Amino acid sequence: MSTAATATARGAEEARPAARPPSGTSRRRLSPGRVLAWTVMIILLIITLFPFFWMLRTALSSNSALYAEAVSLMPADANLGGFQRVFGLQETEQAIAEGGSGASIDFWRYLVNTVLVATGITVGQVFFSAMAAYAFSRLQWKGRDVVFGLFLLSLMVPVIFTLLPNFLLVRELGLIDTLLGIMLPSMFMTPFAIFFLRQFFMNVPTEVEEAALIDGAGRVRVFFTLIIPMTAGPIATVSILTYITAWNDYLWPLMVSYTDASRVLTVALGNFTEQSPQTGPDWAGLMAATLVAALPMLLLFMLFARRIVSSIGFSGIK
Repeated sequence: MSTAATATARGAEEARPAARPPSGTSRRRLSPGRVLAWTVMIILLIITLFPFFWMLRTALSSNSALYAEAVSLMPADANLGGFQRVFGLQETEQAIAEGGSGASIDFWRYLVNTVLVATGITVGQVFFSAMAAYAFSRLQWKGRDVVFGLFLLSLMVPVIFTLLPNFLLVRELGLIDTLLGIMLPSMFMTPFAIFFLRQFFMNVPTEVEEAALIDGAGRVRVFFTLIIPMTAGPIATVSILTYITAWNDYLWPLMVSYTDASRVLTVALGNFTEQSPQTGPDWAGLMAATLVAALPMLLLFMLFARRIVSSIGFSGIK
């Protein structure tokens, strides 16, 4: 009996799977490839973030001390004079004494103009692009694929080729130096937004839409009560991308706006380069203004980076 029991116990031990090390141990095990990958990632991260660090360092420096401490990693004669000039909190004499131009900077007006332009472009472009994407993905009409192919071909046309025709059209409409003139060329739809949203609309189950149509709902009601709520994530993603693009646009607003009434932040940054012949560029003020103008978009992208990346990956865009 004892021999049989011993043999049974030995067989059970042999059949028992060998104890595996905790998963965390294997994951934490370092290998040359892992070390190399992390090293490369850290180097790329430093290279990417260094311009923002240098921008902040210059913005907190004094113009007169920048040349003497050009290679210092810390702010040279640290002060907030650059930010004070951005927000118009310095007198003209003090601004000139600290290396500024003394030019009047109506920062809050430029900020309001930028918000209005970016919001108007985003609302109009996303709304009309969503309707066009729904028509290309769900409605059956003659020549649909040909028209959609033409939209895709327009993605290959450089934006600079459309600047002159758009300028002539805006001039003929009498919209030069107006916020509407800045918004008009990209306010209705873009091929990228249509393509982006069409990919998601095509993945919406047709059974849900057919059930609503059978119940008596029209296409417009189906679009607003079913399609839009079911694709809220992709619509939010394309809205964020559109808002960031409109906020950072420079060349087109520069061509259309001539006065403070329609000047946006990206164009207004040029005020910091309008120096008198005796002085050099107001680097501290310029970097402070650039940082203030870019900060909202940096925060917006950081908050929604995961959503943007996942939506772009799901749509198949490379």
